[in-house]
Amino acid sequence: MAAMEPLCRLIGINPAYLTKEENYLLEAELLRSICIELREIFRIRYKDFFRFIKFSKEKENGMLERNFVSLVIKDILASGQYTIQGFAQYADTHEDVIHEVISGLNTNPSALLLRRVIDLHRVVRSDLYDEIIKKITIYYLDLVTKNERNH
Repeated sequence: MAAMEPLCRLIGINPAYLTKEENYLLEAELLRSICIELREIFRIRYKDFFRFIKFSKEKENGMLERNFVSLVIKDILASGQYTIQGFAQYADTHEDVIHEVISGLNTNPSALLLRRVIDLHRVVRSDLYDEIIKKITIYYLDLVTKNERNH
C-alpha cells in the first residue's frame, strides 16, 4: 500500500513546519471539510432520488452520513481505475469488509478505512479535489480576513 500523503499538502502546507498536535488538528479539519464538500456533491448527484422519495433535508443528511464511505467507494469503482480487489489491496482491508461497506451492512467503518478511501479518491478524482480544495481555501481565507478586520 502506498503511504498516505498528508492532506495539508493539498493546500501547500509542509507538515514538517507544524508540531505533531498542529498536524493532527489541521488534518482533522481538512478531512472534515473535504467530507462536507463531498457530501454536498453526493446530495446534488442524488437530488432526483431524494425528491422522488420525498426526503426531508434531515433524512437526506442521515442517508448521506450513513452511506458516505459507500458512496465514495462506489465513485472510485465507477472510475474504472480500481476493482473491489484492487481497492481492498490498496486499503489493506479484506474484500469482505469492502463488500459490507458498499452493500450498507457496515455503515460505520473504521477511521483508518475512511482515511484510505479519501486518499485513494483524491488520486482517482484529482480534478474534483482541486475544486474542493479551492473552495475550502477560499472559505478559510475569507474567515481569516473577517477575523483580522474584527480585531
